[in-house]
Amino acid sequence: MTTAPSHDWLGTLAEDRLSQDRARAERVADKLRDRMLDGELLPGLQLNEKAISEALGISRNTLREAFRLLTHERLLVHEHSRGVFVCEPGVAEVADIYAARRVIECGAIRRWADAGEGARQGVRDAVEFGVRGARSDNWLDVGTANIRFHRAITALAGSLRLDEEVQRLLAELRLAFHVMGNPREFYQDYLPMNQAILALLDADSVAEAEVELLRYFDTAESHLVTRLSGR
Repeated sequence: MTTAPSHDWLGTLAEDRLSQDRARAERVADKLRDRMLDGELLPGLQLNEKAISEALGISRNTLREAFRLLTHERLLVHEHSRGVFVCEPGVAEVADIYAARRVIECGAIRRWADAGEGARQGVRDAVEFGVRGARSDNWLDVGTANIRFHRAITALAGSLRLDEEVQRLLAELRLAFHVMGNPREFYQDYLPMNQAILALLDADSVAEAEVELLRYFDTAESHLVTRLSGR
């Protein structure tokens, strides 16, 4: 099991220190989930209760409740007498995540024409962030841009409940992405797919964009499952 992150994620977490009146477990869980979405919390990492509670300025009881919520979301796992660890998704979990994403995101992308301009711009901004990351050879940013792209696709549906569900799914999936190793090797194939999907949407070719999105899912799932099966 991983016992330490690759960089000072506790330092960045402390920057989001919560005031006592907002230190509810749900908010703490949001903060930790965001760190997973950004690729800062690695699968297998043991979470230090004392360090995190001090970084956020919260009680341990609040943190334990946040841990419970994230365990329910399959993002953390509690091992008796050992502590709390970030989950390491396997083949079955990846297949289930992609099954859910096909239903949610393909339904959401059909709402392109009816979505507000702000929602459509969110998709464009995510792709542009990925392009900038590739140009600067920052492939972790490209990975974050990929997450933002799929959250923006979901946001086209205009449903807070779907947004929250996809955020949980993508956080779990981001943990699986770490098995791919070199982020450039993994993400360089998917940025052009995101660009192609956006180009079709901007051309009002929504049905074709949905087909391209399904192709994306098939390719990404196969890529991940192959790597996970070979561990």
